[in-house]
Amino acid sequence: MVHILSAERGWLDRCGGTRRDGALDPSDYPTVASLVARWQQVEGYVREFLSTLRDQDLDRTVESAIGGGPKQTMRLGQLMHHSANHAVHHRGQVALLLRILGYAPGNFDIPFYYPQTSVVSTALV
Repeated sequence: MVHILSAERGWLDRCGGTRRDGALDPSDYPTVASLVARWQQVEGYVREFLSTLRDQDLDRTVESAIGGGPKQTMRLGQLMHHSANHAVHHRGQVALLLRILGYAPGNFDIPFYYPQTSVVSTALV
C-alpha cells in the first residue's frame, strides 16, 4: 500500500503537481491509520493539481525518468492515464493478497464505492 501511495506521489510530481522528495519508506507507516492520514494529505495534493488543469493541458509534453531509467516523453493525459491504470493494477494485487491471508476485501469497484461515500462532488457534473 505504501508503494501505491508513493507511486501516486511520484506521478503527481512528474505531472507538475506537488514534489515527492523521494519514495516513501514503509517503516514510516506502521499502522493503517498512519497510512490513511498520509493518503488523505496526498488526495488533497491531487485534487489541488487537478483543479488547475484545462483540457489543453492534457496535450502538454512531460519528460520524466522512472527508477533512474532513460528519460521518456509523454503527453500529460497519457501519463495521467498510466497513473490511474497503475493504481488499478495494484488494487487487484492487494485484493488477492488479502484473500490469500483469509480476508474477503468485499466489492470495492467504483459503482459500489461512491454510494457509500458521504462526499458528493459537483465538479464532475
